[in-house]
Amino acid sequence: MGSQEALGQAARLASSGLLLQVLFRLITFILNAFILRFLSKEIVGIVNVRLTLLYSTTIFLAREAFRRACLSGGSQRDWSQTFNLLWLTVPLGVLWSMFLGWVWLRFLEVPDPDVIPYYGTGVVVFGLSAVVELLGEPFWVLAQAHMFVKLKVIAESLSVILKSVLTAFLVLWLPHWGLYIFSLAQLFYTAVLVLCYVIYFKKLLSSPESTKQQTLPVSRMTDLLPNIPRSGAFVNWEEAKLTWSFFKQSFLKQILTEGERYVMTFLNVLNFGDQGVYDIVNNLGSLVARLIFQPIEESFYIFFAKVLEREKDATLQKQEDIAVAAAVLESLLKLALLAGLTITIFGFAYSQLALDIYGGAMLSSGSGPVLLRSYCLYVLLLAVNGVTECFTFAAMSKEQVDRYNFTMLALSSSFLVLSYLLTHWYGSLGFILANCFNMGIRITQSLCFIHHYYQKSPYWPLTGLYLSPVLFGAFALSGGITGISEVFLCCEQGWPSRLAHVAVGIFCLGVTLGTAFLTETKLIHFLRTQLGVSRRADKMT
Repeated sequence: MGSQEALGQAARLASSGLLLQVLFRLITFILNAFILRFLSKEIVGIVNVRLTLLYSTTIFLAREAFRRACLSGGSQRDWSQTFNLLWLTVPLGVLWSMFLGWVWLRFLEVPDPDVIPYYGTGVVVFGLSAVVELLGEPFWVLAQAHMFVKLKVIAESLSVILKSVLTAFLVLWLPHWGLYIFSLAQLFYTAVLVLCYVIYFKKLLSSPESTKQQTLPVSRMTDLLPNIPRSGAFVNWEEAKLTWSFFKQSFLKQILTEGERYVMTFLNVLNFGDQGVYDIVNNLGSLVARLIFQPIEESFYIFFAKVLEREKDATLQKQEDIAVAAAVLESLLKLALLAGLTITIFGFAYSQLALDIYGGAMLSSGSGPVLLRSYCLYVLLLAVNGVTECFTFAAMSKEQVDRYNFTMLALSSSFLVLSYLLTHWYGSLGFILANCFNMGIRITQSLCFIHHYYQKSPYWPLTGLYLSPVLFGAFALSGGITGISEVFLCCEQGWPSRLAHVAVGIFCLGVTLGTAFLTETKLIHFLRTQLGVSRRADKMT
């Protein structure tokens, strides 16, 4: 596959995923805002922190390394060996869920059953739901490797929406069920998610006239099941070794990703109510990151992995591929920087209003607004880190991945210590400050790798992180105006003043985006080119 073709597919996947996710997330956002008005902070803390951490830890440890390793393989691989390797995630998930479930039940503080009933059932069902989701792993990797546009987004979004609808129905009609409600909804979510992939491939493989079916390395559903090959090894040992390298890295990355939840869960630095408020703010603050940055990171990781050869630096690669990769990386860095700055500047002045609309006084009073304002800065770092790491992990050799693991180990340890100390000093805000510090370190590591990678080439993609003085001034002016507007118009003077505050923000946002359009011509050209490719590809499918 040529670099331009891979770029077009990556852009198509990212743009289609973005538009669909915005639509589905909007529906989910409304449903969750409705559900929050019928829940206590304590039950939100148990479900969104304690039980979700069990589920996410099991999923991450069982599959993350397999995903990265299997998506890095070339087109000439033996897919039966890849599927065999992927099916190992299921027994691995069973072992992790049993072990972690035992820890959650025996070593962690158990909530008062009169306040939050059926905690034990919740632990068991959330662990089971993780194993159910792993059953769809071969289908997910096959879909991602062949860039099946919309399948991933539709499957995940439909599952989340149906889960939210079921939760809302049960909360309204059977509130005495307690954690039974969220356990049943979680299991329903994973079952629907897997069924979406199975039904899609079942229909695709039974339709020989489909052009997509003709490009697949399988011809029937049984080809995706584990099988013993007549010749050769059961798995591709190069993929297996790379999986082990990524597993060590994934274990550390999980600590960094969910570090604050581990500290809250194991060290009891916050009560369940404070955990609930923090998690709601965390989810709300990361909404844009999930909508915009995650599809871009996932899609362009595949692009960089296909275009770049892991064992070669920039001078030994095909120069056409290196030039395209550098141009794409520069544009992605600029896009991440501008999107992150927009969220940071405008999020500071509209955090309290957003929380009041989303969850009422439970969120907009107390520490909620301060947490969300701080999280807006963290989103900027998340945006830049997502782009730098998607390139870094795609370009690193196995030996470099192993060396990076030692850095991640030190980073994980410092993060846990820093989270514990800052939380004692600043409460929930300490988690966000610790995350910002560690995200800054991770960005620095990736920037050093990118600098070294392109050092001897004529390309310099890190210029994407430079901002023109005119655009910087537009951001600073917008931040000052919206900050003053919040003081005088929001949020105690009623809805007319709130709407005036929103109008001020819309005007400043329009001026800022207009300035960006006039000054960042290179980025605008990149977006127009790739969105045009995406539209033409959509018309052909």
